[in-house]
Amino acid sequence: MTPDEGLAVENRILQLLQQLGIDHAHFAGRTPSDWTGLATIAPEVFSSLTLVGPASIDPRTTETLGSRLLVVNGEKGANAERVQRAVERIRGASLFTLPNYTFLGWSDAVADHTDEIGAAMLDFLARTNPTANEKSVSPAAREGEIAGISYRIRGAGPPLVLLPLFLAPSQWEPLIPRLSEKYCTITLGGIELGAVAILESRGRAVGYLQMVRTLMDETELRPGEKVLEVGCGSGVLDRWLAHHTGGAHRIVGVDINRYLLQEAGALSRKEGLADTIEYREGNAEALPFPDNSFDVTLSATVIEEVDARQLLAEMVRVTKPGGRVAVIARSVDIPFLMHLPLRAALKAKVEAPGMNFANIEEHGCADASLYRRFHQAGLTQVKMLPQFAAFDRGDPTVVQWMQNSLLSKLSQDEAQEWKTARAQAEEQGTFFMAWPHHCAVGTKP
Repeated sequence: MTPDEGLAVENRILQLLQQLGIDHAHFAGRTPSDWTGLATIAPEVFSSLTLVGPASIDPRTTETLGSRLLVVNGEKGANAERVQRAVERIRGASLFTLPNYTFLGWSDAVADHTDEIGAAMLDFLARTNPTANEKSVSPAAREGEIAGISYRIRGAGPPLVLLPLFLAPSQWEPLIPRLSEKYCTITLGGIELGAVAILESRGRAVGYLQMVRTLMDETELRPGEKVLEVGCGSGVLDRWLAHHTGGAHRIVGVDINRYLLQEAGALSRKEGLADTIEYREGNAEALPFPDNSFDVTLSATVIEEVDARQLLAEMVRVTKPGGRVAVIARSVDIPFLMHLPLRAALKAKVEAPGMNFANIEEHGCADASLYRRFHQAGLTQVKMLPQFAAFDRGDPTVVQWMQNSLLSKLSQDEAQEWKTARAQAEEQGTFFMAWPHHCAVGTKP
């Protein structure tokens, strides 16, 4: 066991700040699991906190920040009004709203609205700069890794720590030149933060892997066949498949998100799989491969985020005749399963279909229409496999992410009841949250 193994995210960040010689810093990010622990145990570290497009905000976590908090929100979308109400409950907090903009998990907001977000941040940071504890820093090491967190430093001045922006393809890059003119910008990444941490936690969970294993078994994968994963993310399933099959297949992962591809490549190299797995940048709706290139094409929880018809058409196109197409879709038409001692009314509310997942593109698929779509795409021998992926205390990162999303939709009393029930179930060793999915496998004629 390495010295950092099992270390909480907040302690990793504190260790990084200490080694860089930083006592206080401005922070900016999105994913609650990146910053809530630090805000809880060491709020004095925050010169300020900027949240860009948060899906939810718990005022109880952020109320100590007060005037040191800026939230960039969208005017439209399922979360917009809820986020606005939460900010209004935090005395002194600032809210900047992007007109006619909807934040989804993969929204590239900093690229879409570079000037507006940049101006709002710089104005806010200037107002929160003049403190007795503020000081300029210019660490000697411009990039590296500390406590499992990678960092890259540009500019000099008061430190500004940039946490990942979930699935945003451009992350902070469009703004860094402007921010680094006045601040020492420290961009953090790696397996412990943001979407990568959540994808890795989910992809290693026993319940999730059981679903993936079932799907792959139904593809009847044969030694030597070439596999493509569309929307590979951090590459966690590619690495699992490479180990699971003993390197018997050439695996290619494609994703539109350069940030995730960089992390996927680094993780693959760390596990000695660079010769087995190849990563390519590409759009799921226009795959960068010739017809009939792969024996098996796989896509896990991507079809909700794109034009589902076009994704399936492209997967079928690049699959060889006799090859198989396999897809997993998160479900909004099957109830969740929360194994908790809750009163009936609250249990019905938290288990309602779609309660924990609202990020669906207009033409995406997150329901049982997946099976009809497989037939319409010309696939035969279609196997229809609705399944649950269960997560428990052994999967803390993904469970915390799911809980944050859920609690933001509950009243304060309901949230406390849910937390109490979870603690009771965990004490008894019976707690789990099961996420429903639609899964299908079809053969190209």
